[in-house]
Amino acid sequence: MDKEGHSLPSASCADGRKRRVCYYYDPGIANVDYGADHHMVPRRVAMAHALVEKYGLLADMERLRVRPATKAELRAFHDDAYVRLLHDITQDADHRQGDAEILETARACGIGVPDPGETAAYDNPVIDGLWDYCVRYAGGSLAAARALASGTSDIAINWSGGMHHACQGRASGFCYVNDIVLAIQELLKHFERVLYVDIDVHHGDGVEEHFKRESRVMTVSFHRYGEDRPGGEKFFPGTGTAEDVGEGDGKYYTLNVPMDAHMDDESYQHLFRPIMHKVMEKFVPDAVVLQCGADSLYGDRLGNFRLSVKGHAGCVSYLRSFNVPLLLLGGGGYTINHVASCWCYETAVAVGKEEGISDEIPFHGYEHYYRDQGYKLHFTVPKTNGNKIDVAAMEKIKQDALMNLAMLKPPPTTQRHRRPSKRHGIDVNALFDHHSKNSKEKDKKSKKYRREEDDPMERLHRLCCEADRYSFFTELGKRKACEVANTTFSNPK
Repeated sequence: MDKEGHSLPSASCADGRKRRVCYYYDPGIANVDYGADHHMVPRRVAMAHALVEKYGLLADMERLRVRPATKAELRAFHDDAYVRLLHDITQDADHRQGDAEILETARACGIGVPDPGETAAYDNPVIDGLWDYCVRYAGGSLAAARALASGTSDIAINWSGGMHHACQGRASGFCYVNDIVLAIQELLKHFERVLYVDIDVHHGDGVEEHFKRESRVMTVSFHRYGEDRPGGEKFFPGTGTAEDVGEGDGKYYTLNVPMDAHMDDESYQHLFRPIMHKVMEKFVPDAVVLQCGADSLYGDRLGNFRLSVKGHAGCVSYLRSFNVPLLLLGGGGYTINHVASCWCYETAVAVGKEEGISDEIPFHGYEHYYRDQGYKLHFTVPKTNGNKIDVAAMEKIKQDALMNLAMLKPPPTTQRHRRPSKRHGIDVNALFDHHSKNSKEKDKKSKKYRREEDDPMERLHRLCCEADRYSFFTELGKRKACEVANTTFSNPK
């Protein structure tokens, strides 16, 4: 890991490398289905978790207890009417009489409900268990934020979170509830300044919109901007120009880094590191939230960047090195094997063990998804695809960002500080699952240890993995049989 001279020892980890990391995973999210033709596949979180577990990383983290968010917690940001809509709407609403009002409201809120016989796909469909899904991933981000605020963790992870497009009363870009805004608001109860950084290929518009007049929150978004194709529409969501710098008291606390397509590791880090160095120097945050959208990886079904797993994780490593409380969230990512590889590796970066995990994908139930990347954690990124980075344009992007940062007033003190602590109001024991695998030794005497596999959802997940493994070996056997047949045919005796 590149320390860049900033990797300072923490109070709990004197060697400057390790961190106290907590981790949130809710097995229920894995079964959410946006639809057969939809790009969003929540099972990617289960795939990432299966790798994290198989690589032995769970033992290095404290597990957060699964606790869905409440209606009151969602209303801390979202409109009450919108929260009620999410709670009440069901997939069969279009098949019942008298539902015209709720259907009209849903469409006005960006939630697609097809008319009878209509086959159109929607970005934000009425999925089965919509409410349950929303409160599960939002609850994870709130728990992770509270773990940081309590002072018991240095880094908190929720790969099922990061839904940055959702607005106060509207779904957008596959996102229904903006767990990021909820988490930041929770952090603001305990920290004076919170920095939000977004490395999703899409602009973090929902988070920026809410905090654009706020001086205690700085939002920084690195994203693709411009036409999706020649003569076509702008790349979603079409916002986030360098001129968007915030409003009122929040002017210059919004920073956008709009980039062209085809950004590779070297070009991306050429922008990310100097810009983030200046952000950390000028804003001096007390906590950092990093949205790790994996659609900026090479080969994504929607993005058009060329980042490798290590290139993407370099952003995590760099921000980790400043030794400020860090919340890592998921986000976009639509080539699910790439997503799982990336978030697993970034989990290893968080605990300081990225150099110790093998590049060989271990047997864990989802192996066949990695066939196209040679069963390697780090998939290959071709050196070139004929698209050259415009060096002059990239330099202008950097200079525009640095010029906007020059207008940012420094905080009253250059020392990081917390507000008068309210963290005593956080029930730490209620946050953590002390009966998970990594707490086995703690609970051995009391015999309260509960194996994760005894959870009904985990049993189902394990059975699915076994079915996947059977399919993998069946496919492997067929391939070997073909190779033998081809060899016999080409070399007849």
